[in-house]
Amino acid sequence: MVEILRTNDLVLINVIESLLKAEGIGFLVADQHMAAVEGSLGFLPRRILVSARDETRARRLLQQAGLAGELRDG
Repeated sequence: MVEILRTNDLVLINVIESLLKAEGIGFLVADQHMAAVEGSLGFLPRRILVSARDETRARRLLQQAGLAGELRDG
């Protein structure tokens, strides 16, 4: 799995989940259950992971959606 994005913006995560699902790209939102540890303050970022074989496709999709600035260097 390759990390393509890291954010604590829950709306952005939902948008990205929808885009990836619509294109049939498998993904994992890591650290999503850390809210219990951090006290639901939202300061720990969640990571969006995709398989290495889907990384290029996922990055292209998010770039086309205007989210290039959110992507982590790959």
